[in-house]
Parts: sequence; structure tokens; C-alpha cells
Amino acid sequence: MPNMVSGNTIAEVASLIGDAARANMLSALMGGQALTAGELARHAGVTAQTTSGHLGKLAQARLIEVEKQGRHRYYRLASPEVAHAIHALMAVAADGPKRHHPVGPKDEALRLARTCYDHMAGRLAIALADALTGSGYMLLGDGAGLITDEGRRFFCDFGIDLEQLTRSKRPLCRTCLDWSERRPHLAGQMGAALLDRALGVGWIGRREETRALRITRRRDRVCRDIQASIGLAYCTVRNSDGQAASWVFHSGSGNSLS
Repeated sequence: MPNMVSGNTIAEVASLIGDAARANMLSALMGGQALTAGELARHAGVTAQTTSGHLGKLAQARLIEVEKQGRHRYYRLASPEVAHAIHALMAVAADGPKRHHPVGPKDEALRLARTCYDHMAGRLAIALADALTGSGYMLLGDGAGLITDEGRRFFCDFGIDLEQLTRSKRPLCRTCLDWSERRPHLAGQMGAALLDRALGVGWIGRREETRALRITRRRDRVCRDIQASIGLAYCTVRNSDGQAASWVFHSGSGNSLS
């Protein structure tokens, strides 16, 4: 922390987040995409006029920022630090007293694969972290991550420019405790780069009106072909029905998944 803050300041920020409507808006923005006031109103279940007042307070506290494009305004979280704070509160809330709310299809989809601000979370993200460490591309522990020399070659072949990432002051590789799985997934610039690349090649896709991600299914034959490639990370996640959805990515080897 660059500066120490008073308890009163912490309480002010906490009171802003503590309102149910504003908490729902901030949770919706954890998807990493900029949303309109109307979209946030639907997530919060309040009127447009009420939404305007909430957004004004969040913007004044620098919890969100506004982007103007023509006549339209889009809202997003102000920084990765805000996203980290919201995610930490999600983990605490998920570990709190049970409220006997049954898990619906939407909740199950979020637990399988979702965005956590600018990186992946859920069972997919945990399986991916296990695949990367198991392949010797990364070392994860104590909230941080280290990319091995073999990993640097792999990510370069995969299309991620590590030199460009290291120019930023933001941590290159760190872990984030997954609120639904209670295990760390990959965050930081590497987590964001992996999400962008996976979306770019079409191995996962966004779903409308939710943070849940759609996993592209691959046939076993294709998986076996890619598994034989040099520089592979392979993981399999299962949904609530026990059906497997294989997710594969690899360094350049001449094989195509498109």
C-alpha cells in the first residue's frame, strides 16, 4: 500500500460496497467487460434513476470509471486492485453461513468457468493451473508465480509476448484464491494474457449477461493428436452431470484447432 489509510476511509468504501444493489453491479463488472447503466440496472434489480445515483457514488469513490463513446456511457471497474478486493469479499461470503439457497444452473455455469475481472476462474482455471505446473511451465506458490525457461518458450510459441508484459508495473504472474474452488488460479498479467489468447483462438467464448464462459468441446481424436505435440498443456473439467469437456492448448507444432 503506498499510503496508510484511516479506519474511517475503509468504512466509507466498505459502506459503498455493502449496499446490495451496488454489490450486484460490482459483481457484474467482475466479468471484465464495460457495461451500460441499463445492463447494470438489470443486474442490480433497480430502476434507471436509482442506478444513476449508485453509479455516481461508485465513480466518486474511484471504484468504477466511465468510458464515453458518442452518446453512450460504459462503466468498468477502476483498477485490478478494486477487482482483487471484490474477489476477496466473494471468497469470504462464499465461506460464510449457509443460507440454504439451492445452486441453480447459472451458479453451476459460473463454477465451471467464468471471468474474474481480466482472467479465468472456476474449475477450468484450476485445471489450467494444474496443467501448466504439471507440464513444468510454471511454479506457483505463496500468492506468486514463476515462469520457467521452458514455460517462456511455450508461451512465446503460444502467441504471448512476455517481453511486452514485463514492461508494465503490474505483477507478471500471481495467484488468486478461487472463491468457488478454494484453490488458487492464475491471475496477474499472465492470467489476463491467457484469457485474451484463449478467447482469440476460440477455445472459450463469452456468454451474454453473465460472467460464465463457454468451453469449446474437442473430440478425443483431436485431443490425442494435440497431446502428442511438443509443448502441450492439457486439462479436462467436468460439469455437474459428470460429462467431460476437454480444453487444450499447445505451442506451435503444425496442428490446427480452428
